[in-house]
Amino acid sequence: MRIGIVILPDQRWAESSRRWRLADEWGFDHAWTYDHLGWRDLVDGPWFDAVPTLTAAATVTSRIRLGTYVATPNFRHPVHFARETTALDDISGGRLILGLGAGGIGFDSAVLGQPELTPRARVDRFAEFLELLDLILRQPATTWSGSWYSAVDARSIPGPIQEPRPPFVVAANGPRAMRLAARHGDGWVTTGPQADTAEQWWQAVAEISDRFATACDAVDRRPDSVDRYLNLDTSPIFSMSSPEAFTDAVGRAAALGFTDVITHWPRKSSWYTGDEKVLEAVAAELPRIRADFGSRQPDLGSLRPDFG
Repeated sequence: MRIGIVILPDQRWAESSRRWRLADEWGFDHAWTYDHLGWRDLVDGPWFDAVPTLTAAATVTSRIRLGTYVATPNFRHPVHFARETTALDDISGGRLILGLGAGGIGFDSAVLGQPELTPRARVDRFAEFLELLDLILRQPATTWSGSWYSAVDARSIPGPIQEPRPPFVVAANGPRAMRLAARHGDGWVTTGPQADTAEQWWQAVAEISDRFATACDAVDRRPDSVDRYLNLDTSPIFSMSSPEAFTDAVGRAAALGFTDVITHWPRKSSWYTGDEKVLEAVAAELPRIRADFGSRQPDLGSLRPDFG
């Protein structure tokens, strides 16, 4: 079980850098930031872009893996994003993870003045986004003409440090997106559904996990060849509400076969409201939690570590 944390890009770097350094020092396995132009009622700010935030985070950390949670086609183009990816992977010394998703409706999809897409169209676009981004990162030059994207001799030199490219962790809850995660993902991440109670949420997460195994079978992929990430904080109980709540959530995720969990840095108000003292207490217990539920440190040289 590996344990990650999301640090929202909602503070100036003079304040936010402390959080990234502590996540590294405290022993979290991966740290993420939201890749949005604005997010829910935090859209009025402050809010900062994911790519320069992760670039800065790479310069104040040395061990922890760093990821987008999650980059989408709402405002990313595979040609430019491949360049950003190559730079981030280089600056971080091969510690980048690409969390990728289809993108939803809301501020990100409306701010550029584009028509709102149907769920089917968003997944169609995402399928092409994944395929083209993968190709550009794997080969020195790519030409592509699709329904959503075009590329003419798009270069990827010198290419990422991680070979053949940084891991793709594909966000998916629905059946078509799950098949994309099974086909293209080195990892799969789910938020689970909205639910009224924690027990209902965990039951639904178990069902989603089973459906992902079916999606893997459909593309002739072993389910245990894909790392499984669970965002703990769409549950009605915030995982950082207490050390006991966090330990219980990790144990439940491990029992369902998840290899990774993701929590959120507590905020003073609004989303993920909590106390940093709880986070400090959890961080002190990370070695024990790993011992209880299985310990595997990230293998920076392998896209698909053996968890068997």
